[in-house]
This record gives sequence, C-alpha cells and structure tokens, in this order.
Amino acid sequence: MSLWESVWDVLVLLFWAFVFISTLFAALMVLTDLFRDRKLNGWAKAAWIVFLVFVPLLTSLIYLIARGGTMSERVNDSAREAREATEAYIRDVAGSSPADEIVKAQRLLDAGTITADEFAVLKSQALRGESTTV
Repeated sequence: MSLWESVWDVLVLLFWAFVFISTLFAALMVLTDLFRDRKLNGWAKAAWIVFLVFVPLLTSLIYLIARGGTMSERVNDSAREAREATEAYIRDVAGSSPADEIVKAQRLLDAGTITADEFAVLKSQALRGESTTV
C-alpha cells in the first residue's frame, strides 16, 4: 500500500465520520424538536421517531424540509418560558428589600394597626435582615 492510498483511506474515514456525526446531531435535533412541539399529536411523533430510528439521515432531511421553518420558534418559545419561570422563581425567593419592609410597617403604623413600639421592632428586624411578617 502506497502513501497516497493510506492518505485517501484516512480522508474517506474522516468523511464518513463527519457524515455519521452530522446525522447523529441532526437526528438529536429532530428528536428534541418533536418532544418540544405541542401541536403535533402522539401518533405523528411516534411515526417520525420510527422513521428516525430506521432511516435517520433521510428522515432528518425530510423533517428539516417539512417542519424546519418553525423549529426556531419552538426553541425561542421554550427559552422564553424557561427565562420567565426562572425570573418568577428569583422574585419569589428574593422577597423584598429592607426598605420595602419598612414602608409596609409604616403603612400599618399610619393605619393604626400597630403601635410605635411594634413599628420600631419591625424596622430594626428589617434593617438586620431578619424576615418580618408584615
């Protein structure tokens, strides 16, 4: 075997490795998009998955042609929902600032619900960072 034959063998091997990895990547993208799509019913998802298992490259190409235009919309919707859920969780966990707690206590004092001594206790708790239930 000459040097050029071994070089071509390596290039052919690299080409087929690229095709395999590309097919695997495309199939995984199609699979994640199938499970992300809420409009597609279960039977249609099952059919796409069966074809994806037996003919992955052709199925991936057909899927990208038929449904590829809306894949980015589903990715963006999923990312937006995740971001909104994260922000809501952070707002819920973070609670309010000491200034907010003092303002709430001041409103209660102005309304006559609490006394000046209770206001002072709530204010000192807020400034120390302790949780107050106002």
